[in-house]
Amino acid sequence: MTYLVTGVAGFIGFHVAQKLLQRGERVVGFDNLNDYYAVALKRARLDALKPHHNSFRFVECDIADAAAIRAAVSNERITKIVHLAAQAGVRYSIDHPEPYAATNLTGHLNMLELARHTDTLDRMVYASSSSVYGGNTKLPFSEDDPVEKPVSLYAATKRADELMSISYSHLYDLPLVGLRFFTVYGPWGRPDMALWKFAKAIMENRPIPVFNHGKMQRDFTYIEDIVAGVLATVDAVPKKSLDEGHRLYNIGNNQPEELMHLIECLERELGLEAVKEMLPMQPGDVHATYADITRIADDYGFKPTTSLEAGIAKFVRWFKDTNAVRY
Repeated sequence: MTYLVTGVAGFIGFHVAQKLLQRGERVVGFDNLNDYYAVALKRARLDALKPHHNSFRFVECDIADAAAIRAAVSNERITKIVHLAAQAGVRYSIDHPEPYAATNLTGHLNMLELARHTDTLDRMVYASSSSVYGGNTKLPFSEDDPVEKPVSLYAATKRADELMSISYSHLYDLPLVGLRFFTVYGPWGRPDMALWKFAKAIMENRPIPVFNHGKMQRDFTYIEDIVAGVLATVDAVPKKSLDEGHRLYNIGNNQPEELMHLIECLERELGLEAVKEMLPMQPGDVHATYADITRIADDYGFKPTTSLEAGIAKFVRWFKDTNAVRY
């Protein structure tokens, strides 16, 4: 069985590919290795997959290039697609909109077309985001909540991906699963995310930006729990039969945490006190995220097991052991 993983040099894509390779699957990985954050980190993730060179094939290509992705898999029998490639970042989308249109819109369409024309395909799972819930104030967020008022371009592209997928599933009987990720963190994470930025700044004795004066909540979800959910949806037969070819799921920890609690955990694990710069809310940001995971729990038995305290301890250990502060 061959899995195609897009965004394989990214945070979640790397961990998904690693788990698949560890259990003996063949993986073809796409990534364009863009410089949104340190390319050296992306290459280090790929280096960590090298022990599996007999069952892992990396292709450097841009999913916005339809001809390139078709050529890359022309001799492969792809059974499963885990489509995780995207231009990430809520705040970055405000000043740099073009990559979001290219990767998140055109790229997603190209992956749907690839799935449509792959006769051996069993299903495709793709990444959406909790950002689609925008400024919704009803908590926890449910898949049945309205999501028509995104507060960032990034969120708008992710909702557009969902709508395109619904259409393709209906038109071409494609088995598609969209996953709305909630604030993923852990080893090999992204330097543009709060946990990494805070850890680096604290270790370098620089102030950390605490937006909305710390009055924010996030449903922080540890990477191993995320990977378990991704693989369940791509591999397992759901416990409840699905009455449509397309299905959306929240995938989070089901436990919102105060931003200040995250900082306290990080200070404790680093053994250092943060210099906090209290700032107002940033454009495109939201006050709270909180995943209702009833649907994915009922259909796939998904149950996150990692507390924020345990997850941050694992992240800090990795951060120190690998000298990740250099990225």
